[in-house]
Amino acid sequence: MRAVFHIIGVGPGDPELVTLRAARILGTAAVFAAFAKRGRAGNARTIATPHLNPAGKELRFDYPYTTDMPVQDPRYSEAMSAFYDSCAIAIATHLDAGSDVVLLCEGDPFLYGSAMYLFDRLRNTHRVEVTPGITAMAGCWSRAGAPMVHGDDILTVLPATLPAEALADALRLGQAAVVMKLGRNLPKLRAVLDELGLTERAIYAERGTMPEEQILPLIQRDNSPAPYFALVLIPGRRGVR
Repeated sequence: MRAVFHIIGVGPGDPELVTLRAARILGTAAVFAAFAKRGRAGNARTIATPHLNPAGKELRFDYPYTTDMPVQDPRYSEAMSAFYDSCAIAIATHLDAGSDVVLLCEGDPFLYGSAMYLFDRLRNTHRVEVTPGITAMAGCWSRAGAPMVHGDDILTVLPATLPAEALADALRLGQAAVVMKLGRNLPKLRAVLDELGLTERAIYAERGTMPEEQILPLIQRDNSPAPYFALVLIPGRRGVR
Protein backbone atom coordinates (compact mmCIF):
# COMPACT_ATOMS: atom_id res chain seq x y z
CA MET A 1 0.00 0.00 0.00
CA ARG A 2 1.33 3.41 -0.95
CA ALA A 3 1.48 6.08 1.75
CA VAL A 4 -1.45 8.49 1.69
CA PHE A 5 -1.38 12.27 1.60
CA HIS A 6 -4.46 13.26 3.60
CA ILE A 7 -5.80 16.80 3.16
CA ILE A 8 -8.08 17.42 6.13
CA GLY A 9 -10.64 20.20 6.52
CA VAL A 10 -10.75 20.99 10.25
CA GLY A 11 -13.77 23.30 10.10
CA PRO A 12 -14.38 26.96 10.98
CA GLY A 13 -12.79 27.19 14.42
CA ASP A 14 -14.56 25.24 17.15
CA PRO A 15 -12.67 21.93 17.62
CA GLU A 16 -16.01 20.21 18.26
CA LEU A 17 -16.94 20.93 14.63
CA VAL A 18 -14.15 18.69 13.33
CA THR A 19 -15.79 15.70 11.63
CA LEU A 20 -15.54 12.17 13.02
CA ARG A 21 -13.49 11.08 9.99
CA ALA A 22 -11.08 13.99 10.40
CA ALA A 23 -10.66 13.34 14.13
CA ARG A 24 -9.91 9.66 13.49
CA ILE A 25 -7.22 10.44 10.93
CA LEU A 26 -5.68 13.20 13.04
CA GLY A 27 -5.51 10.93 16.07
CA THR A 28 -3.30 8.41 14.29
CA ALA A 29 -1.24 10.74 12.08
CA ALA A 30 2.47 9.99 12.26
CA VAL A 31 3.26 13.18 10.32
CA PHE A 32 1.09 16.29 10.11
CA ALA A 33 1.66 19.62 8.41
CA ALA A 34 0.09 23.07 8.63
CA PHE A 35 0.47 26.49 7.06
CA ALA A 36 1.01 29.54 9.25
CA LYS A 37 2.02 33.16 9.21
CA ARG A 38 5.59 33.53 10.44
CA GLY A 39 5.59 33.84 14.23
CA ARG A 40 1.96 32.73 14.62
CA ALA A 41 0.54 29.42 15.80
CA GLY A 42 -1.58 28.93 12.70
CA ASN A 43 -5.37 28.69 12.79
CA ALA A 44 -5.74 25.16 11.42
CA ARG A 45 -3.08 23.89 13.82
CA THR A 46 -4.88 25.51 16.77
CA ILE A 47 -8.24 24.00 15.80
CA ALA A 48 -6.78 20.51 15.33
CA THR A 49 -4.68 20.46 18.51
CA PRO A 50 -7.14 18.49 20.72
CA HIS A 51 -7.38 15.77 18.06
CA LEU A 52 -3.72 15.35 17.08
CA ASN A 53 -1.57 12.32 17.79
CA PRO A 54 0.81 13.57 20.56
CA ALA A 55 3.60 11.49 19.04
CA GLY A 56 3.12 12.90 15.54
CA LYS A 57 5.94 14.72 13.75
CA GLU A 58 5.02 18.29 12.81
CA LEU A 59 5.92 20.03 9.56
CA ARG A 60 5.43 23.79 9.80
CA PHE A 61 5.08 25.76 6.58
CA ASP A 62 5.54 29.52 7.11
CA TYR A 63 4.15 31.67 4.32
CA PRO A 64 6.76 33.99 2.77
CA TYR A 65 4.03 36.63 2.47
CA THR A 66 0.50 37.07 3.80
CA THR A 67 -0.90 40.60 3.61
CA ASP A 68 2.47 42.36 3.54
CA MET A 69 2.81 42.31 -0.26
CA PRO A 70 0.07 42.99 -2.85
CA VAL A 71 -0.93 39.87 -4.80
CA GLN A 72 -0.57 41.94 -7.98
CA ASP A 73 3.18 42.30 -7.39
CA PRO A 74 5.01 39.79 -9.67
CA ARG A 75 7.31 38.90 -6.77
CA TYR A 76 4.33 37.61 -4.81
CA SER A 77 3.36 34.99 -7.37
CA GLU A 78 6.97 33.93 -7.90
CA ALA A 79 7.69 33.56 -4.17
CA MET A 80 4.44 31.74 -3.42
CA SER A 81 4.93 29.29 -6.27
CA ALA A 82 8.43 28.45 -5.02
CA PHE A 83 7.03 28.13 -1.48
CA TYR A 84 4.38 25.63 -2.52
CA ASP A 85 6.98 23.71 -4.52
CA SER A 86 9.15 23.35 -1.41
CA CYS A 87 6.16 22.29 0.73
CA ALA A 88 5.23 19.61 -1.81
CA ILE A 89 8.81 18.29 -1.82
CA ALA A 90 8.86 18.10 1.99
CA ILE A 91 5.60 16.14 2.03
CA ALA A 92 6.66 13.87 -0.82
CA THR A 93 9.84 12.97 1.04
CA HIS A 94 7.82 11.49 3.90
CA LEU A 95 5.33 9.81 1.56
CA ASP A 96 8.12 8.19 -0.43
CA ALA A 97 9.60 6.91 2.83
CA GLY A 98 6.30 5.15 3.55
CA SER A 99 4.70 7.55 6.06
CA ASP A 100 1.21 8.96 5.63
CA VAL A 101 1.10 12.75 5.89
CA VAL A 102 -1.87 14.84 7.05
CA LEU A 103 -2.18 18.47 5.92
CA LEU A 104 -4.45 20.59 8.10
CA CYS A 105 -6.70 23.15 6.43
CA GLU A 106 -9.15 25.47 8.17
CA GLY A 107 -12.69 25.33 6.82
CA ASP A 108 -12.93 23.15 3.72
CA PRO A 109 -9.73 22.43 1.76
CA PHE A 110 -11.22 23.22 -1.64
CA LEU A 111 -12.71 26.60 -0.77
CA TYR A 112 -9.97 29.27 -0.89
CA GLY A 113 -7.60 26.79 0.79
CA SER A 114 -3.81 26.78 0.37
CA ALA A 115 -4.04 22.98 0.41
CA MET A 116 -5.28 23.09 -3.18
CA TYR A 117 -1.84 24.13 -4.41
CA LEU A 118 -0.25 21.05 -2.84
CA PHE A 119 -3.09 18.88 -4.12
CA ASP A 120 -2.29 20.08 -7.64
CA ARG A 121 1.41 19.34 -7.21
CA LEU A 122 1.05 15.84 -5.73
CA ARG A 123 -2.17 14.36 -7.10
CA ASN A 124 -0.51 12.78 -10.16
CA THR A 125 2.44 11.24 -8.35
CA HIS A 126 1.06 10.20 -4.97
CA ARG A 127 -2.09 8.85 -3.41
CA VAL A 128 -4.17 11.80 -2.15
CA GLU A 129 -7.38 11.68 -0.13
CA VAL A 130 -9.39 14.77 0.83
CA THR A 131 -11.65 15.01 3.89
CA PRO A 132 -14.13 17.88 3.61
CA GLY A 133 -14.69 20.30 6.46
CA ILE A 134 -17.45 22.63 7.62
CA THR A 135 -16.84 25.93 5.86
CA ALA A 136 -16.20 29.22 7.62
CA MET A 137 -19.28 30.69 5.99
CA ALA A 138 -21.49 27.87 7.34
CA GLY A 139 -20.07 28.34 10.82
CA CYS A 140 -20.67 32.09 10.64
CA TRP A 141 -24.21 32.05 9.30
CA SER A 142 -25.17 29.42 11.87
CA ARG A 143 -23.74 31.50 14.72
CA ALA A 144 -25.38 34.64 13.29
CA GLY A 145 -28.77 32.91 13.11
CA ALA A 146 -29.02 34.07 9.51
CA PRO A 147 -30.86 31.74 7.07
CA MET A 148 -29.15 32.54 3.77
CA VAL A 149 -31.02 31.10 0.78
CA HIS A 150 -34.70 30.30 0.32
CA GLY A 151 -36.50 28.70 -2.60
CA ASP A 152 -34.65 29.54 -5.80
CA ASP A 153 -32.35 32.21 -4.33
CA ILE A 154 -28.87 32.35 -5.86
CA LEU A 155 -25.93 32.39 -3.45
CA THR A 156 -22.81 34.23 -4.61
CA VAL A 157 -19.42 33.71 -2.92
CA LEU A 158 -16.87 36.47 -3.57
CA PRO A 159 -13.41 37.54 -2.45
CA ALA A 160 -13.33 41.16 -1.30
CA THR A 161 -10.03 41.54 -3.14
CA LEU A 162 -11.93 42.03 -6.42
CA PRO A 163 -12.16 45.55 -7.87
CA ALA A 164 -15.23 47.47 -6.72
CA GLU A 165 -16.91 47.28 -10.15
CA ALA A 166 -16.49 43.50 -10.29
CA LEU A 167 -17.91 43.13 -6.79
CA ALA A 168 -20.94 45.21 -7.70
CA ASP A 169 -21.57 43.29 -10.93
CA ALA A 170 -21.43 39.94 -9.14
CA LEU A 171 -23.65 41.07 -6.25
CA ARG A 172 -26.34 42.19 -8.71
CA LEU A 173 -26.65 38.63 -10.06
CA GLY A 174 -27.93 36.92 -6.91
CA GLN A 175 -30.13 37.37 -3.88
CA ALA A 176 -27.67 36.22 -1.19
CA ALA A 177 -23.91 36.58 -0.88
CA VAL A 178 -20.87 35.78 1.21
CA VAL A 179 -17.87 38.08 0.83
CA MET A 180 -14.60 36.66 2.15
CA LYS A 181 -10.99 37.88 2.48
CA LEU A 182 -11.98 41.23 3.97
CA GLY A 183 -8.77 42.61 5.48
CA ARG A 184 -8.10 46.11 4.17
CA ASN A 185 -10.90 45.76 1.60
CA LEU A 186 -13.71 46.47 4.05
CA PRO A 187 -14.15 50.19 3.16
CA LYS A 188 -14.30 49.30 -0.55
CA LEU A 189 -16.90 46.60 0.09
CA ARG A 190 -18.97 48.91 2.29
CA ALA A 191 -19.06 51.54 -0.48
CA VAL A 192 -20.27 48.91 -2.96
CA LEU A 193 -22.98 47.68 -0.59
CA ASP A 194 -24.10 51.26 0.07
CA GLU A 195 -24.38 51.82 -3.68
CA LEU A 196 -26.50 48.68 -4.12
CA GLY A 197 -28.67 49.28 -1.07
CA LEU A 198 -27.46 46.11 0.66
CA THR A 199 -25.77 47.54 3.75
CA GLU A 200 -28.82 47.23 6.01
CA ARG A 201 -28.99 43.47 5.31
CA ALA A 202 -25.27 42.83 5.70
CA ILE A 203 -23.81 41.01 8.72
CA TYR A 204 -20.17 41.25 9.76
CA ALA A 205 -18.76 37.98 11.15
CA GLU A 206 -15.25 37.69 12.58
CA ARG A 207 -13.75 34.39 13.79
CA GLY A 208 -17.13 32.67 13.83
CA THR A 209 -17.36 29.68 16.23
CA MET A 210 -14.04 30.67 17.87
CA PRO A 211 -13.70 32.07 21.42
CA GLU A 212 -12.97 35.56 20.00
CA GLU A 213 -16.10 35.50 17.81
CA GLN A 214 -17.61 38.85 16.87
CA ILE A 215 -20.88 38.98 14.92
CA LEU A 216 -22.84 42.20 14.41
CA PRO A 217 -24.70 44.21 11.75
CA LEU A 218 -22.19 45.65 9.32
CA ILE A 219 -23.49 49.16 9.97
CA GLN A 220 -22.16 48.83 13.55
CA ARG A 221 -18.62 47.91 12.40
CA ASP A 222 -16.09 50.69 11.70
CA ASN A 223 -13.88 50.77 8.62
CA SER A 224 -10.65 49.67 10.30
CA PRO A 225 -8.96 46.67 8.64
CA ALA A 226 -10.67 43.36 9.36
CA PRO A 227 -8.83 40.14 10.24
CA TYR A 228 -8.28 37.53 7.56
CA PHE A 229 -10.86 35.30 9.29
CA ALA A 230 -13.71 37.74 8.77
CA LEU A 231 -16.48 37.82 6.22
CA VAL A 232 -19.71 39.59 5.37
CA LEU A 233 -23.01 37.73 5.03
CA ILE A 234 -25.88 39.10 2.95
CA PRO A 235 -28.95 36.91 3.54
CA GLY A 236 -31.30 36.39 0.60
CA ARG A 237 -35.00 36.95 0.21
CA ARG A 238 -37.36 35.58 2.79
CA GLY A 239 -39.01 32.36 1.69
CA VAL A 240 -42.60 31.20 1.91
CA ARG A 241 -43.76 31.14 5.52
